[in-house]
Amino acid sequence: KTYLAICNGELILNDKGILKDDLIRFENKKKIVEKAETRYEILDKNNNATFIQLNPITGRKHQLRKQLFNLGNSIIGDKKYNSTNNSKANNKNLMLHSYEIKFKINEIKHTFRATPPNYFRDTLKAKRLNF
Repeated sequence: KTYLAICNGELILNDKGILKDDLIRFENKKKIVEKAETRYEILDKNNNATFIQLNPITGRKHQLRKQLFNLGNSIIGDKKYNSTNNSKANNKNLMLHSYEIKFKINEIKHTFRATPPNYFRDTLKAKRLNF
């Protein structure tokens, strides 16, 4: 799976790499710590926002949203994992897009892509980021 996201602020990371985190969740008041890994590639950035491609290796609940929140660069429009107090950054749409999925059936490779919606592309333009 490949996801595209627009994050608040400039991510201070290498252009490509792997995010590794221990994500905490609670189930019936019991604390559960899960390892999470995501491959990433920064597609464009400025001091205002970052456009990033994400490929989760593990599949934890809200993994991508939590990992970017932990870095201090939450996904624009994320009301649950929001690392900014800037009210202008509160977009009504979550800027996380499920872009591509690849899989094999009987040794035949299948790839499906979904073009980002207009509101996503409009946000890229408004943040002066290139797709």
